[in-house]
Amino acid sequence: MAHVLVVDDEPTIVKLLTFNIEQEGHRVSSATNGMDALALVGAAENEIDLVVLDLMLPGMNGIDVCKELRKQENYTPILMLTAKDDEYDKIIGLELGADDYMTKPFSPREVIARIKAILRRVELAPKMTQTESLVTADFLEIGGLRIDRDRHTVYLHDNQLTLTPKEYELLCFLVENKGKVFSRHHLLDVIWNYDYAGETRIVDVHISHLREKIEADTKKPRYIMTVRGFGYKMDDAQ
Repeated sequence: MAHVLVVDDEPTIVKLLTFNIEQEGHRVSSATNGMDALALVGAAENEIDLVVLDLMLPGMNGIDVCKELRKQENYTPILMLTAKDDEYDKIIGLELGADDYMTKPFSPREVIARIKAILRRVELAPKMTQTESLVTADFLEIGGLRIDRDRHTVYLHDNQLTLTPKEYELLCFLVENKGKVFSRHHLLDVIWNYDYAGETRIVDVHISHLREKIEADTKKPRYIMTVRGFGYKMDDAQ
């Protein structure tokens, strides 16, 4: 059983989500604004496992809530709810560390499927069982990158990087399978473990964000290479 926080200022949506999530056996709390959401997530006794977060909130919006949580190094998984035409907000939210997004209107069944997928990824992440590991050591190294898998930390030339859980999973997978080319759809399946029905932009956003953190020049990457017309691969960065 997980503890899910639903953050939305529309009572009907809160009621609909609460009912369906509780039907799956989970505990649900709710908030109608960003400040209350931050307080609930930050309270140790609540132990929130996942946040369903609407972007259009009164006062502090969902983007600001996501930004503040990640600034506090709180990596509670976030499923964003956006309007259909909020493409900019979707990308910004993903870049700030949201795990997934859904557009309104949505079906309760799809929300539950997304929640299950996120919770399953969180449970499996420490084990990394969804990757086909080619390296069994506690450390992964490539070029100036060094990954300590026991501590879930990443260093670039001895400087520790701050990665979101999803960025960390994606980086580990690419390093473990360096030289292999993976399509966006394959990365969606392995890292996100969900059929996004063509939403491959989420992969591009996370690749772009990783490059900003590990590449000296994002326009001339040395680590994560784009294979035009197919996908991405991790190079040796010699």
